Amino acid sequence: MVFKVTPWEVKGKVDYNKLINQFGTKPITDDLIEELEKIAGKSHFFLRRKIFFSHRDFDNIIKWYKAGNEFALYTGRGPSGNTHLGHLLPWIFTKYLQDAFDAELYFQLTDDEKFMYNPDLTLEQTHNFAYENALDVIAIGFKPKKTFIFANTDYANTLYKIAIKVAKKTTFSTAKAVFGFTNETNTGMIFFPAMQAAPCFLPTILKGKEVPALIPAAIDQDPYWRGIARAVADKLNYPKPAQIHCMFLPGLGEEGKMSASDPDSAIFTTDSEKDVDKKIAKAFTGGRATVEEQKRKGGIPEVCSIYKYYYFLFEEDDKKLSEIFNNCRSGNLLCKECKAELASRIKRFLKKHQDAREKAKDKLDLFIVKD
Repeated sequence: MVFKVTPWEVKGKVDYNKLINQFGTKPITDDLIEELEKIAGKSHFFLRRKIFFSHRDFDNIIKWYKAGNEFALYTGRGPSGNTHLGHLLPWIFTKYLQDAFDAELYFQLTDDEKFMYNPDLTLEQTHNFAYENALDVIAIGFKPKKTFIFANTDYANTLYKIAIKVAKKTTFSTAKAVFGFTNETNTGMIFFPAMQAAPCFLPTILKGKEVPALIPAAIDQDPYWRGIARAVADKLNYPKPAQIHCMFLPGLGEEGKMSASDPDSAIFTTDSEKDVDKKIAKAFTGGRATVEEQKRKGGIPEVCSIYKYYYFLFEEDDKKLSEIFNNCRSGNLLCKECKAELASRIKRFLKKHQDAREKAKDKLDLFIVKD
């Protein structure tokens, strides 16, 4: 199956090397990782394992910071439903970057886009999802005094003034080429990329000086920055945003990413322990047809969704991860045992996150900004 990656749809088994060539980004090198980790004072397994694998001008952000200048972080979420673990990947890494650089974070909740894109959602629903998703953002542990979360419809007065400047410098032919818009695309979606570009320049406007934005996000969102924000930055006398891209957390099926549209493929932050047990029990593995055959031939961790969950989120220790891999390959670790251990880890993670999420309800005013 040929893979497909757009800001609204990801299908098939993604070839990340092809995406680097297709999108014109740069791979994250070991030298760049080493430089970042020196500044941060600690490593992160997302870097060691190249889960964050691609960038655009991240090296320039490092140079800018080392010269004594500040930059801001910017990422976001399209609130079309509940948050799943795949959404947390870039947020967890953004927290690492905020701690490393003591940077401000501007977090955009695009309730307007999800309303315009999805015919089944009302604006009231996407707005409510925005605030539900904000609880998950806060639960990650960002600094209240340096984190600004906004739903587009609540911050429209500020964002719109920037967006119309972006829109004026963006032709329809450019937007059409970047996003594949057609005559059937509603005009709200055609304008929306200007709204998503607006936070790239917000720190510079608010600070009254050059403050470039660094965007940690999954690579499917790259067209917004590559085709719109960076294209107009010089024309508006704003710094170009830089990006650092992560892979997609795989789904629990045979291939493809975790998807909110396929509940069984995803672990949501609001799932119960029973939900977790059920989904992990049904997950695709690299196991053999029988226990005897697996003990004799060994499993195939390379294709196993359970192993991928250890790799992406649930085993930070590289040595222990290697043991899981080798025990699977040798037949010493059976799928039932491996699933039970992963389910236990996920439930512990969710318990901690859900507790923090509940406490976040009393902290919303510390993070949310509105006009």
